[in-house]
Amino acid sequence: MVSNKISNACYPITVKMEKGMKDGTLVLNVIHGKEMEVEYAKSEIIDKINSFFGYNCIKSVKLKIIQEKIKINFKDNSEIRDFKRIKEKMKLVKDNQLKNSLKNLLKAYNEKNN
Repeated sequence: MVSNKISNACYPITVKMEKGMKDGTLVLNVIHGKEMEVEYAKSEIIDKINSFFGYNCIKSVKLKIIQEKIKINFKDNSEIRDFKRIKEKMKLVKDNQLKNSLKNLLKAYNEKNN
């Protein structure tokens, strides 16, 4: 979503959401020495996330300074096998904004993995 310069300088560790999935706070680990670059990019990060989801789900970004980027080794289980079941479950979601956000997320996932 953001430039390589920013994504190489930080990574998300958590999102704290308020009721209604709005006014969230994104917490980023930022590599020491890259704080200013990320600080200046906060509004860009918020805008891109909110435009992706189609509503203002992120209100603020907090930075936590770390010494170096942590490499996490995990098995990539990114394959979703039962799209039909997921779509049926999504029909049960009553909040239209959330439903549209989930559809956008599934669409982006499909585009990335095809």
